[in-house]
Amino acid sequence: MNGEDYYIPAAALWIALAFKIPSLLRNWRDPLLRAVCSLLTLAGAVFAFAAPPTIAAVNRLTGIPNVSAPLVYCLISAFSASCLVLIVNWRGGPPERTREVSRRWIICYSIVIVALIVFFALGEAPEEHLRDLDTHYSGTPFIREMIVLYLVAHAVAAVVMVAMCWRWALQVHGWLRTGLVIIVIGYLFNVSYDVTKFAAIGARWAGHDWDGLSTFVAPPLASLGALISSIGFVVPLVCQRAADHWRAWATYRRLGTLWRELQSAAPPDIPRLRIAWWSPVDLRVTQRESDIHDGFLNIAPYLDADLHNHAYGQAIAHGTDSDMARSVADAAVVAAAVQARVSQRNGDSIDFSQDHYPDPVSRPRDLVRISHALRHSPVVAAVRRNAAGPESGH
Repeated sequence: MNGEDYYIPAAALWIALAFKIPSLLRNWRDPLLRAVCSLLTLAGAVFAFAAPPTIAAVNRLTGIPNVSAPLVYCLISAFSASCLVLIVNWRGGPPERTREVSRRWIICYSIVIVALIVFFALGEAPEEHLRDLDTHYSGTPFIREMIVLYLVAHAVAAVVMVAMCWRWALQVHGWLRTGLVIIVIGYLFNVSYDVTKFAAIGARWAGHDWDGLSTFVAPPLASLGALISSIGFVVPLVCQRAADHWRAWATYRRLGTLWRELQSAAPPDIPRLRIAWWSPVDLRVTQRESDIHDGFLNIAPYLDADLHNHAYGQAIAHGTDSDMARSVADAAVVAAAVQARVSQRNGDSIDFSQDHYPDPVSRPRDLVRISHALRHSPVVAAVRRNAAGPESGH
């Protein structure tokens, strides 16, 4: 693998990190967000520092042959810990339990990182090896222990992640399941990396030469595993947010018919709150719902209970289910009430002898369904035509 094979994934991961940093600065106390950013940072660092050109540069700058080896091994161990911490926080549970489990993983892998440094300091690796250090020094005291320790720590994290994510994937659906399956696939590549490395080292111990497994087969497996698992962590968060954003915009648009209907009856002398076009869609939806509820208050005296019952019966007769029939009936009385309110404002004589809704705003309604019925229901269209006729009068 060339340097570009490492640097391109590192750049992609750090670009993803750059998009997460504003959220991190706003919500620094969010453990899930911190774990995501830590994972992206460490994954990018593993790719960047594992590239042969970077290994040679670090060795040259420090003047210590093969010092890049414990550096990369420590980064891999820290990345493994960040994945475990992220999955623990992502799955959730009692906060005390989540913090305790996260702390245990961090402590365990911190001990591993310290041990890796100690083993390298105690061992001797005077001859620089950029690609085959694991097999070349697999029989060297202390360097051997360093290599085995980082592989065991990496393998433990990989097996635990596969087990945890697979069990969780069987319990959930949607983007979360997709992300968990991607993580499992990524960590299966990591398991394959560990198996390949152990096979090459074991062959060395047995007097055989399987170095090609470690030098040429294992690195692509590790790169694919780290990249795929990182994508698996990011995909559910990004796609779920995009889906929520899309649903919010859809709700905003679908409420438009009801909002415009009620705005046509709003008193002209009341100032309207305008939201900037760049405002978050959730805020726009909240404001539109607030305007609709204010509109219900405005037309409350004109809401006809008898008309509601009649429209409900008509909707049921047309084969509409009971929930949608209630929304159709609500839309019908809204359309008639708006027409009555506008007629009164224009100076027409209006009869208020009918029974009105008791406390019309507090009764829960499906605003989106009412808005849809205002636009598409033939029952509502008929009520609107009757209310607009010269003989109609409420």
